[in-house]
This record gives sequence, structure tokens and C-alpha cells, in this order.
Amino acid sequence: MSDTFEKESLAYHVAKDEFDTNGKTGTLLTKPCDTEKELSMAYSPGVAYPCLEIEKDINKAYDYTNKGNLVAVVSDGTAVLGLGDIGHIAGKPVMEGKGVLFKAFANVDAVDIELNTKDPEKIIDIVAAMADSFGGVNLEDIAAPKCFEIERRLKEICDVPVFHDDQHGTAVITTAGLINVLEISGKKAEDLKVVVIGAGASGIACASMYKELGVKNITMLDSKGVIHSGRDDLNQYKQLFAFDTDDRTLEDACKGADMILGLSGPNLISQDMVKSMTDNNPIIFACANPNPEIKPPLAKEARPDIIIGTGRSDFPNQVNNVLGFPQIFRGALDVRATKITENMKMAASKALASLAKEEVPAHVKAAHGRDTMEFGSEYIIPSPFDRRVLIYVASAVAQAAIEDGVARVENFDMEAYREKLQKLADHLDGK
Repeated sequence: MSDTFEKESLAYHVAKDEFDTNGKTGTLLTKPCDTEKELSMAYSPGVAYPCLEIEKDINKAYDYTNKGNLVAVVSDGTAVLGLGDIGHIAGKPVMEGKGVLFKAFANVDAVDIELNTKDPEKIIDIVAAMADSFGGVNLEDIAAPKCFEIERRLKEICDVPVFHDDQHGTAVITTAGLINVLEISGKKAEDLKVVVIGAGASGIACASMYKELGVKNITMLDSKGVIHSGRDDLNQYKQLFAFDTDDRTLEDACKGADMILGLSGPNLISQDMVKSMTDNNPIIFACANPNPEIKPPLAKEARPDIIIGTGRSDFPNQVNNVLGFPQIFRGALDVRATKITENMKMAASKALASLAKEEVPAHVKAAHGRDTMEFGSEYIIPSPFDRRVLIYVASAVAQAAIEDGVARVENFDMEAYREKLQKLADHLDGK
């Protein structure tokens, strides 16, 4: 990035005038406090009445407080957005940014909480102790492999959804893309050979979700090469993807592959590797940012029939987590879910895949500077600028939560909910 952009970004984060504050988030009052009576209802003595109602039924907190629209974004700063272990406070701008995306894309309020500890047990204890104050917990930028155990334990302990977006966000989006590629190519999930470059939180979560979709043949690589059954240096999460194979290098693994998922670093995939992939619309998700494992023009030069997505907005088929976590939490919060299940994640993927087949509004095309956007190799994932993502994903997640028995609401009216989401989408669009 240019020096100009760096200066602009730093300036963006500081106060613009005496009534502004530094950073990107703040508190918005939702009730008036302009009269003596309003003050007495906001605090003493009137506030005692909702307190007593909640004392009788803890679920009344959803009725009388902001719990049902509030998410905690929790991080220890050990795996921050391509920057690594930079410390909990250095990661705060990212966590505030997560709060911005929650609000801008799903009208969910978020509070960032940076923990000054790297001890998994302490993180679990702290989050478990405060979770009831929120409608959900978004774990963020916590390094693997401890992130797996932290999320697993908290999901067992907490009575609200706990979701580690670094794991599941990319999994939900790329699974949506994979669903659509299967339709385009006529292939079946169980027949695919999938290569995953990177065995961290996201790589393992993506591979696990592909298994849920029906993929059986997954070759995963870490920094030492192919994960295979002959290695004795694998943690319990990598061991799930160790099998008997003669492949040892990325070049070996790519031969005959139907799909390559890159979650590692720039320029790792060569044109020769692309050429060695299977016939009929092989797919690459090159998600390293800002420089992907291979850029789309190079991949297409090697294989004109390739379908490729990246993490960048200046190429088609962007894998952007903002298509997932805000809307997933929106749906979970609105049915007062106790957890986010595998079925809810898959419902989100299928909803995104379905939306990609709908006609794209003119303003979305304009946002991308494209004259045409229609379902096909250049458009297998919806645009983040398409507000219908909120409607499709949140309603699908809410329905899945009800089906899985993790929703607290009863007699949920899905038609009315979709109408409510449409109004919210229009509001977020400024209509």
C-alpha cells in the first residue's frame, strides 16, 4: 500500500473535531433521557422494575436490555489479521473494525474486549464468566491450535453462541463457492480431490466443512509439507487429516486436484501446478492477503477453464468474511439461539450459494465497476454490497437454529421475519 493510504488510514482513526472521539466505535443511546421522568426510568428508581422481572426469569434480559443485539468481540492478539502475535492492545483497531462491520452489515452492536493473557484456561474462564451479558461471543484472532480448544470448551459452557470467525468465516464463504462450482462443473463432492494449503484455524475449519458437504479426499499441507500418516509431529487437529499418501510436496498434491484452497502466503501456487490440476473447471481459492497464492490472470493464462476466487475486492469471486459473520449472528440473535450449530453454518453457505444465482441489482454492479454480473465462473459468490445477503443468510440461520432446537423463541413467524430483515436492509442502505 502507498504512503498516502497509510497516512489516510491513520487520520481516519483519530477524532475529527471536539465532539468526535478517537477510534471507530462508541455508544448510541436508544432511549431518550431529556426529562426528569425519563432520567428516573433510565436509572433509579424506575430501573428496578426490569431488574426484578429479570430476577424472576433470566430470559427477560432479552426483553429489557440490549443483550439480544449485543456481541462481544474477544481477542488475545496472538494471530492478528496477517500481522501475527502483536499483542492484545495492538490488535484493538482490528476488533473495533469488527464492530464496525457488525453494525454496518447487520445492525448488530458489538463491544471489543482485548484480553491481557495468552493462557487458554484464563481466556475460557474470563469469557465464560461474562458471556451472559451478551447475546453472543465472537472469538477473533486467537492463534491455533489453542483456538480450537477455547471455542470447543466455551460452546459447552456458555448459554449463548460462541463463534470463532477466523475458523468458520472463510469456511462458510468458500463452501458456498464450492457448492456453486459443483453445479457448474457437474461434479459431485464425494468425487473431488481437494488440496488445502495451511493447517491453521481457517484451514482446518474449511476442510471440516468440506467433509460435511461430502468431500472425502482432502490433502492438507502445513509449513513442513503434506500432512500424512507417517508424520509424528502432528497435533490432534492435524491428525484428523493425516492419511496414507505418497504426496510430500505442494507440487505432488496439486496433480489431479479438483480444488486448491490457499490460506498461507503469496505466490505459492505456480502455473505448472495449475496446469497439473484435473480437467473440467478446477477451482482455486487463493485467500492470502494482500497478495494471493496466485493471481487470477496467471491462473487463467495457465488454465482458461479455471474458476478462481481471492480475498481481494479487485478480482471476481471475493472471499470476504463480511458475507458471513454479521448475518450469521443476526439470525442467531433474533431467535435467541444458545449456540451456532454445524447445520446453521451450512445453511448460511447454501443461502449464499442460492443468492449468487439471482439477478444482480444495478447498484451492486456499479459498486464493482462491472457492466455484467451473473451466475457463472466469474460470479459464484455474492457481493458484500448486495444487501440481500442479510435477508438470505440471517433467515436461513434462524430457520436452522429452530430446526436444531437451539432457539429460545417459540412460534417464530419466518415470513414476518424476512419482511423485518428487508426493512432493516433498506434502512442500512439509507432508504
